[in-house]
Amino acid sequence: MNSDFGAYTREAREIAKKSREIARRIVGGDGPEDRIRQRCIIATGDSEVAGLLRFNHGAIIAGIKAIRRRARIYTDIRMVQVGITRQGHGCEVRCVLEDGAELAEEEGITRTSAGFLSQQDKLKDSIIVIGNSPSSALAVCRLVKDGISPALIVATPVGFINAAESKEEISQLKIPSITCAGTRGGTPIAVAIINELVAMANEA
Repeated sequence: MNSDFGAYTREAREIAKKSREIARRIVGGDGPEDRIRQRCIIATGDSEVAGLLRFNHGAIIAGIKAIRRRARIYTDIRMVQVGITRQGHGCEVRCVLEDGAELAEEEGITRTSAGFLSQQDKLKDSIIVIGNSPSSALAVCRLVKDGISPALIVATPVGFINAAESKEEISQLKIPSITCAGTRGGTPIAVAIINELVAMANEA
């Protein structure tokens, strides 16, 4: 099975195949964690990303199960929303920016944080994907500590302000999560993680 649902043409499929072969030489093995690491270094062109990924509390199994039962996926920004494949799953993919503007204005917080806070009653058993915003990752941490229980958190926010700290805090939660250590991260990594989980969810 072609694991890259975005490769529609023969040339695109060939590029995807060759990219995977190169990534497999860098990250040996075909286990679930290996595959996600491979996909992430393909997405970034950076082999060092493989060593930054952290898998917590059975995250891959939890993610596959959630995708197979069509859990709603909430993203922090539209770039993540758009990057997630529309093939191979029946999950609704929603960006919280659509929901947080009024609360952000009232509370003086970021729109991404406000978006997750405004959707807190709907986050149970969902998949949360944060590819950009450390502030929304911290907001999600607070929600989990208050009792919200998503099925999976994918958090790869990037930057020098709270990115490393927020990802470390998420990794300490008793919730399945996939994160990357340090200040590096970003949308391509978050999208690559989810899209590889979708590919695995389609396999017997």
